[in-house]
Amino acid sequence: MYNPNASGANSTVAGNRLFVYEVEGLGQNKDAGSSPIRRSGPMTMTVPYNRMNEEMKRITRLGGKIVSIRPLTGEDWNNQAASANGQQQAEASKPMTQSQPEATKPKEDTSPKEDTSGKPFKPAKAKSKKKDVPVNIYRPKKPFIGKCVSNDELVREGGSGRVRHLKFDISEGDLRYLEGQSIGIIPPGKDEKGKPHKLRLYSIASTRHGDDGDDKTVSLCVRELEYKHPETGETVYGVCSRYLCELNPGDDVAITGPVGKEMLLPDDEHANVIMMATGTGIAPFRAFLWRMFKEKHEDYKFKGFAWLFFGIPYTANILYKEELEALQAEFPEQLRITYAISREQKNSEGGKMYLQHRIQENADEVWQYVQQPNTHTYICGLKGMEGGIDEGMSAAASKQDVDWADYQKRLKKAHRWHVETY
Repeated sequence: MYNPNASGANSTVAGNRLFVYEVEGLGQNKDAGSSPIRRSGPMTMTVPYNRMNEEMKRITRLGGKIVSIRPLTGEDWNNQAASANGQQQAEASKPMTQSQPEATKPKEDTSPKEDTSGKPFKPAKAKSKKKDVPVNIYRPKKPFIGKCVSNDELVREGGSGRVRHLKFDISEGDLRYLEGQSIGIIPPGKDEKGKPHKLRLYSIASTRHGDDGDDKTVSLCVRELEYKHPETGETVYGVCSRYLCELNPGDDVAITGPVGKEMLLPDDEHANVIMMATGTGIAPFRAFLWRMFKEKHEDYKFKGFAWLFFGIPYTANILYKEELEALQAEFPEQLRITYAISREQKNSEGGKMYLQHRIQENADEVWQYVQQPNTHTYICGLKGMEGGIDEGMSAAASKQDVDWADYQKRLKKAHRWHVETY
């Protein structure tokens, strides 16, 4: 809901890309020393695009809840200008003002955020050079032959399965890639029909600069596929995953690609990035987090908020655990990690705790982020988790009379809902 007394009366819509937050339950800062803490009724605030994340954190710290977020419209500006009546320009710097009296407030706008044409709202983008996305530099008929640099186990004692972090030397070729892309691996030998094995795609687990930061390597996170043959009961291993897990340093490996544009990390330094992964689905998010927090860049300094939901069977299966938690400790205001450990934790109904249950528990807060036009959500891992995620998001969206299925379609069209599942 828009409040004509909100800040920003002397700015321009195009220049500042402002959004209206409706907030309720806001209390005084606990550090202010006042007791008891009084909590406000509904109130509105106008927030610039590049401060949306900071204001959300401030509202949360003060015990408030964001009821709705919508772009500031031209009509809002006309009303605001009429009511401003010569206010000093300094008023534009106020972070928050009290809303209209309850009796005079218009009906709450809980519709999905869109412009007057009915199309999904897309914030104006600064003019920039078109992103150079490398695709299929190497193809199956002429792959690049790299070398294995290292092959390390990621599952600790007490965990299940075998998951390896593999690093390949690509310094002798022209292979380059971006975070969120995949490469193909062609295992040696022939299949049961006597034909060469087909390539298998794996999400890249390193940033474009590689684990060593010298642009000379690419890394993968590979789980060895293992299952019982339904008729013979014999243990069967995946052709390519077994091959990769058995590689030794110095071994050759045939690489194709890169491929993929669906999971690319946004260039916006102020973006919020929500990541949902199961198992080796952590691979692209490791690359994201390393680029955001571990590497230092001249042209990219992440200022947004990142939230990783990670589903695994045992604590010992938390891939890259020490590295992830070291980043979280170093950047507590910007990085949040939520685990779903299915064999060790219980959901609210007493069953196993899967990733979708964690999403359902946190759906209201995730929904607040998703409504922000600078939020990108990524899902990578087992396809089975999608239904539970949708269930949680649907429950949260329905509290504002928003149909989640329709809203999700708009997010996808706006390229802010990214899915890579199997």
